[in-house]
Amino acid sequence: MWDDFADYILNEVGDNEVKIAEIGVGKFDRIAEKLSSKENITLIKTDILPKDSSVVKDDITNPNLSLYENTDIIYSIRPPSELQPYLVNLARKIGSQLIIKPLTNEDLNTPKVNMKLKNHNRASFYILK
Repeated sequence: MWDDFADYILNEVGDNEVKIAEIGVGKFDRIAEKLSSKENITLIKTDILPKDSSVVKDDITNPNLSLYENTDIIYSIRPPSELQPYLVNLARKIGSQLIIKPLTNEDLNTPKVNMKLKNHNRASFYILK
């Protein structure tokens, strides 16, 4: 499933030069590793409690907007429902596509926005373009 999720993002990007941000990376960085292996992708990983120096400290409830400047895609894997509206707000402020991969069977907490359910092979997630 995780490879399918990463492959969806890679298909969206193609060979274009893009900046992608993973928000709330935590300790699971399998997707980030696959994406950052591509030369055309600049990837930033953020978390409120960075696990190491490869992760930038940022609080999505009060984000450092300059960090996300020119970001084409934001994604977040299993973000807590209370943080999902902040992800939407950030994506809208910077004009970025947003992809949220919630916990299985979890409803999204994005009441003012209708995100589309997307199935890509074995991966299911929501997108806001």
